Amino acid sequence: MDPVIVVGAGPVGLVLALALGQQGVPSVVLDEGTGSEEPRPARTVVLRPDTAAAVERLGCATVRDEGARWTNWRAMRRKQEVRRLALGGDDPPSPLHIPQHALTRGLRDAVAAQPLVQLVAESRVDALEQDGDTVTVHTRGPEATWWRGSHVVGCDGARSTVRKLLGIRFPGRTAVERHAVATLRTELPWPDEALLHRQPAWRGAGDEIAARPLPDDVWRLDWLLPPGGDLVTPDTLVARVRDTLAAWCGGTTPPYDLLDTGVYTVHHRLARRWRVDRAFLAGDAAHLLGALGTQGLDEGLRDAGNLAWKLAHVHRHGGSETLLDSYQAERRSAVAARLRAADQVLPSLRSGSALRARLPGAARLDGLLTDAHLGRGPLGSPPVHAHSPLAPDPSPAHVPVGTEPGAPVEDVRITAPDGTTARLRDRLGQGQLLVVLVAPGTGVWDRRHWQSAGVMPRLAAAVSALPVPAELLVTEAYPGASAHTVLLVRPDGQLVAAFSGVRPDELYEAADAVRGGSPSDTPSGRTADVN
Repeated sequence: MDPVIVVGAGPVGLVLALALGQQGVPSVVLDEGTGSEEPRPARTVVLRPDTAAAVERLGCATVRDEGARWTNWRAMRRKQEVRRLALGGDDPPSPLHIPQHALTRGLRDAVAAQPLVQLVAESRVDALEQDGDTVTVHTRGPEATWWRGSHVVGCDGARSTVRKLLGIRFPGRTAVERHAVATLRTELPWPDEALLHRQPAWRGAGDEIAARPLPDDVWRLDWLLPPGGDLVTPDTLVARVRDTLAAWCGGTTPPYDLLDTGVYTVHHRLARRWRVDRAFLAGDAAHLLGALGTQGLDEGLRDAGNLAWKLAHVHRHGGSETLLDSYQAERRSAVAARLRAADQVLPSLRSGSALRARLPGAARLDGLLTDAHLGRGPLGSPPVHAHSPLAPDPSPAHVPVGTEPGAPVEDVRITAPDGTTARLRDRLGQGQLLVVLVAPGTGVWDRRHWQSAGVMPRLAAAVSALPVPAELLVTEAYPGASAHTVLLVRPDGQLVAAFSGVRPDELYEAADAVRGGSPSDTPSGRTADVN
């Protein structure tokens, strides 16, 4: 079995390789660097609950041990608190805040324990060729090498060599936002709470400051900088730190230990194509976003999860062009919608007008910004692939439930045929469909009875006859679903359809749609442009 070649050993590339390995597919990760990452406390990432859970399922221990979950979210405008949300329950769950070097280290440790992943350091790609059956990539480093694989995925960042070798344009907007950043150890009046402070009342504060906690009394502070503003010198940044801490702590700057500083610029760009035959783009190689609290890494990890199960299906069972094309159709559309939503909100939030903060619409804009930071609403919520090419045709057999088709399923408790219980989310990422029967009372029945009673034998026979592997699960209840509802769930957790009762023919048709129809025996055979 030829491996999948993953170019780039950042979080997206490592997650993709781990997800492939979890589904039995080998990969080679080509790392341009030396194999280690210098700690930079000012570089942190916020992961939404779905992506944080996916990373932890892949064996990354640092998301559990070195990240912080916020207990509350607070929004202030000038001197007034305008919103406060308790976090940590089901609605809304708390995001995960973690230093990027800690996340990468945890992923590298997981890769070291995964025998199907080969990580190769000091390997810079400089050529890429394709034919109908394979892709070959040339690297230079200590030794020039040609690598042969089934597919190649460029996870090599904003200046992606893979994207350039494929001749794909990367249009967009430059410097949508600029932020000064400081990571420091101190005590603030609201431990473990994240804060977004708009139009602070003290002089020189700027339009917006964000404070996000990390473990051990460490905080990351971000100041939104004016467009085209002056360079941020170390002295001006230290002055911002002191003034901000004093304003938040009653007029006196508390003791603090400045760990790291920096300035980062947010660009919004979207690659024209995400697939050229056997080559794909993911993460920053395919898109750049991050204004208004949106999280680019979050979207990159969703790219990896979406692509991994499709490549795994092709490796193990063959795949249609529709299945592989659906990666671009689903993920590019989702990121494009996120960028459009940001473009619509940015003029209102970044107008620089103090009057706008007092208009009736200001509360709505504050809500949109809060949703973006917390992973909700049009700027932050997980995407819904309602118009996916893998969606089955509408059928009278489909019934509505609390989750719309194409959206992530709820993480309900389930029981497997062997009697073990788990969360539904724990069964994702195995490369197989999930068929979930809603059967109230099964939790108190003996497994020997409910397996052979009611609709279970007929449903088990229907699942075994599906065109792709599937696992049969049972749940006591699902939001909006009545008893004997059957849910069909993709390997990445998106709801395909819900059925009233056992309908073998309709279930088969929906499963066939998820795999993109019968595997194609005629690949396109086009060769990518090579610079």
